[in-house]
Amino acid sequence: MQRLAYIFIYPTIFFISVLPFPILYFLSDITYVILYKLVGYRKKTVRQNLAIALPHLNAGKRKKIEKKSYSHFCDSFFEMAKSLTISDKQIRKRFTFTNIELAHEYENKGKSVVLLVGHYASYEWLLSMNMYFKSYKGIGIYKTIRNKYFDSLVQKIRRRFGAELIGTKTIIPAMRKNAREGVKGFYGFISDQSPKKQSIIYYGTFFGVEVPMQVGGEILAKKLDMNVMYARVEKISRGHYQCTFVPLEGSPKEYPDFNVTDWFMKLLEDQIRETPEYYLWTHKRFKHSKKENQTLTT
Repeated sequence: MQRLAYIFIYPTIFFISVLPFPILYFLSDITYVILYKLVGYRKKTVRQNLAIALPHLNAGKRKKIEKKSYSHFCDSFFEMAKSLTISDKQIRKRFTFTNIELAHEYENKGKSVVLLVGHYASYEWLLSMNMYFKSYKGIGIYKTIRNKYFDSLVQKIRRRFGAELIGTKTIIPAMRKNAREGVKGFYGFISDQSPKKQSIIYYGTFFGVEVPMQVGGEILAKKLDMNVMYARVEKISRGHYQCTFVPLEGSPKEYPDFNVTDWFMKLLEDQIRETPEYYLWTHKRFKHSKKENQTLTT
């Protein structure tokens, strides 16, 4: 059954990937109408998230953000599909870096970097940064998909720009092995996801709510003596993005436990407040909050 689903879906995604951008976004607009207005995909979750994160805005303003976020969500899907066949020239034009020289500085120092990333703007096209490296590897940390055929497809799309992918279950031994063998690179951690309940070790504040944080990037950066940067990705216009690297000052070892994670989440929150419609609101961003857990145990 998994193979049959893949055989049906892959040609569709490939067909989408070869379409010119104007047609691609026309299809995205149609998908938006179906997903948002007809199906109402995760609309309750999105509204709950926006109400918690942006209580100072009235219902009308949050509704506008909601609509824009669904439009961007649909664009992101088609842009990911486009990654399968997009040319190097196109991706360099559509995803730019304001300070790629900073990445080169770290590369010249010969020290690996943990790159903390949020579900904001185009985190998929961020993998194109691998095209600019001389000796480093761009390595994306991702959660494997149960369907092995779709997992292979996602890997194929995300490796389009030469980046390497490592599953969350194997990242620790892989990073240690690379450190022993002198393999240097930028390790991209999408760190605004809620950890599984049994894996919670730290609660931080996100939009005034105490929620469990993903701290793997910080922990590994300290253990393996790596630098840390935040990837601030912005949407400039439809289909055009830019990334600015924001470095953590000094070594992460100099910071008390979880301060680096707090630093990242604060930068991400500030960016979301500026332009909230480009954040991925369809996931439960305040799941397993401390208040929720306290209510369940009393």
